[in-house]
Amino acid sequence: MSGKTLIKGAATLGAAGLIVKLLGAAFRIPLVNWIGDTGMANYNPAYYIYNFFIILATAGIPVAISKMVSERMAVGDFAEAHRVFKLSMMLMTAIGTVSFLILFIFADPIAVLCNNPQAALAMRAISPCLIFVPLQAAYRGYFQGMQNMRPTAVSQVTEQFFRVAIGLFLAYTLFNMAAGGDLLMNFDKYERGAAGATFGATAGSVGGLLIILLIYGFSRKAIKYRIRRSQNKESERNGEILKRILMIAVPITIGASIMPLMNFLDVPIVIGRLQHAGYGYEEAKSLYGQLGGFAGSLVYFPQVLIQAVAMSLVPLVSSYYRTGDLDLMRSNVSLGLRMSCIIGFPCALGLMSLSEPIMLLLYPAQTESAISAADLLFTLSIGIVFLSVSQTLTGVLQGIGKQMIPVMNLAIGVAVKIALTWILTGIPAFNVQGAAIGTVCAFAIASILNYTAARKYTGASINKKNTFGKPLLASLIMYGAVVGIYKLLAHFISGNTLPTLIAIIAGVIIYAAMIFVTRAVTKEEITRLPKGAKLIRVFGKFLR
Repeated sequence: MSGKTLIKGAATLGAAGLIVKLLGAAFRIPLVNWIGDTGMANYNPAYYIYNFFIILATAGIPVAISKMVSERMAVGDFAEAHRVFKLSMMLMTAIGTVSFLILFIFADPIAVLCNNPQAALAMRAISPCLIFVPLQAAYRGYFQGMQNMRPTAVSQVTEQFFRVAIGLFLAYTLFNMAAGGDLLMNFDKYERGAAGATFGATAGSVGGLLIILLIYGFSRKAIKYRIRRSQNKESERNGEILKRILMIAVPITIGASIMPLMNFLDVPIVIGRLQHAGYGYEEAKSLYGQLGGFAGSLVYFPQVLIQAVAMSLVPLVSSYYRTGDLDLMRSNVSLGLRMSCIIGFPCALGLMSLSEPIMLLLYPAQTESAISAADLLFTLSIGIVFLSVSQTLTGVLQGIGKQMIPVMNLAIGVAVKIALTWILTGIPAFNVQGAAIGTVCAFAIASILNYTAARKYTGASINKKNTFGKPLLASLIMYGAVVGIYKLLAHFISGNTLPTLIAIIAGVIIYAAMIFVTRAVTKEEITRLPKGAKLIRVFGKFLR
């Protein structure tokens, strides 16, 4: 049953994450076309500041709630599990209110610090999110602690849908607003358009909160029944519960802040060292843009699927660790790591196999920069494998109460990355590739250290052939086939779009087939997937 819970939970969150990403792309493309570079220059600082506050408020506390709720439910203490949730709601309300007040009141000086005073209106438009998103995160953590991932998935998709629909409507309407006596006419159209777009996030946060409140309302009868049947154990004081929430959440929040910090530090280091290597300022900025804007964003796309595995692992591992069911815990650790490799390897080698065609497909109007960024994408894609392993094992270590270990491991990786970036980027032969190599090394170090720690503290036995070998073999076969298919199609079909899309589709089919042929998954695991029985009938002879 535990494996089924992990696979279903990861599949639910992964599907929701992909929908959210696609909706996000559907939001950003028309937005850029409508409000242009100037409008986006007002939008981006507001969104970056908002993301900073959201990381502080929601990166660690929902994980802490999930862990503490699952531990109490594992021993039948439903009343204490619900008390953890209620106290976390109070904490999230306080954090959200303070964050909202800071951003709303100090939007003008914050915008000045960002060297863009015109971003203040967009910051105020997005500030109410800081009340609603933390509250929503508390409910998500509670349901995740009960190993129910559907409320999180539904609220994520609902939130993004409202954000896209209302954000685009307001951005277009306010940007094209006719002159009049409206208060907003004191702002130029670029400020209004950006504010309309960011207010979409506020509307989305309200929509997401309302849907999860509705789900909670439908579940309330069952929750109350469980509380009445609760096998009450030791009752902790409120202060002790809040203290433990913070003890779990703070290291996770620090860890979640390291990656944005690493990306932020790349800006001055890369541009400065490129200038030291002999590049002009504008050329250095262009090369950095290829690293962060062209290649970097693609590398983090598969992260949404790996996060789904990690989020599903935390409550499961916590539950079995608390009850002493160590065999089940180790089984889930092994399965979670294998799932991350089955996802991570093909994503990495798929991007590597078509790095230049993909760049040209996405950025046809900027051919020269796209071709130049292809080598960066190839290098950064190697890091997807290490990032997949690192994130999954971070979830495992958080589940057993060792949340500070992955923080320290990632910090070590980032320290090495900064040193390598500083050294290699200043060498003309490497230039911006030095930063890409540094990033891959950071992920590699974090994944190796997390793997060592997870093996040490859980005692999990990892079958290296099934976990790493078979997904790698299937991915390498896919890599060779995709390269061959693309080159063959490009020889007969003019243009890049059709050969690239056909090669991508072929790669997905080939990898799926090779996963069955190499017996990287079992019949039991396939039956737990949607339509699993049909898959067994078709591919059953290839499965162990």
